Amino acid sequence: MRLAILLIIIGFLSFTNCAHQVVQNQPDTESNKLTFKPDENGEYDIIVFDPQYDIFLKTHARPQNYQSHEFYKNRNRFYVSIWNQRHMMPSVYNPDLYAVSIDLDPNIEYGHEFEYKLYQFFKFIEWKYRVRFM
Repeated sequence: MRLAILLIIIGFLSFTNCAHQVVQNQPDTESNKLTFKPDENGEYDIIVFDPQYDIFLKTHARPQNYQSHEFYKNRNRFYVSIWNQRHMMPSVYNPDLYAVSIDLDPNIEYGHEFEYKLYQFFKFIEWKYRVRFM
């Protein structure tokens, strides 16, 4: 299960269309962080390697334009904050699920599709693992 969660998190850093993205692994002495880097076109993307994620998107997720960009951006900042708090408390929350912290810079414009996919990732985690972020 831990491997599956790590693959999901690492999937955040992958790109579609053969583009590549840099995964920054920090030494074990520091907290593991998931950071996002743009591709050659300056765009950010997320790929989740869990096959259930695609099923979730097709059966549960609303269309990408259902909510505004600002809605997704604000919710993601909130979800990332909660995720990182849970990451820092492994004795209280499942350390396998919250294995890495997410470094999401509020000053960077990641784009509507990225914000939508990140939002749906959090909804997927709520759905699959029956956890609540709110």
